[in-house]
Amino acid sequence: MSVLDPIARAIGRYLEKPVRGYEPFTPSDPAALRKSLKRGDVLLVEGNNHISRVIKYLTQSTWSHAALYVGPIAGVDTRDGEPHVLIEAELGEGVVSAALSKYHQYHTRICRPVGLSLEDCETVCSYAIERIGFDYDLRNIIDLMRYLVPLPVPQRWRRRMIALGSGDPTRIICSALIAQAFEAVRFPILPKVTQLESAAVRRAIMEIRHSSLYAPRDFDISPYFTIIKPTLMDDFNYKCMDWADLPAPLPPRARPK
Repeated sequence: MSVLDPIARAIGRYLEKPVRGYEPFTPSDPAALRKSLKRGDVLLVEGNNHISRVIKYLTQSTWSHAALYVGPIAGVDTRDGEPHVLIEAELGEGVVSAALSKYHQYHTRICRPVGLSLEDCETVCSYAIERIGFDYDLRNIIDLMRYLVPLPVPQRWRRRMIALGSGDPTRIICSALIAQAFEAVRFPILPKVTQLESAAVRRAIMEIRHSSLYAPRDFDISPYFTIIKPTLMDDFNYKCMDWADLPAPLPPRARPK
């Protein structure tokens, strides 16, 4: 155990505490969310604790957490019988599975890898499931201490502040876990691109970034993931919305023809 681990755990306990007065940016529809998710989807979450505020500040993004949807995990349920369907790396817990209801009260976004084959999807999900029990990378908590110092952080340094880590492969943070899972099948997220030019050929060579350099927002801005909006999946009709200052809309069968 590193001599810094007790310090990191103490800071971690503070960062885990929820921030008072949190309200989701947009209301969540749990039924629509559950219906829309597919295996291999990345669920981004706008969290409400102190570490969420740190990550959102450092990445200049709404999203502070990411989980991988792997579908029902056999033999793992909540006390109410709801299956665990998410794999995530949580501060204070490490890599764990979770039920979808855990994030019903939060603003979320679904990012879906475009064209991922069934075989590779199975590999991605299995990779994450097999890492349940790994520790959270406490070294990242030490790195985040700099945020607690009331000094402005130049934008070009912010990503590096959450990307150092311990280098121990059994310690991991949420975005790194998912990035490594997709890296196992060489599915791109935000690869570095080097342009090679000559008189005969001009082509782009893609290089995989180190997994610790990924943040939750990268799945949102990746050109290789599409955004799924649950409210638009089932024939959305803005004429049927229930507005507070208007009479309630008639149900479909009661509308005049």
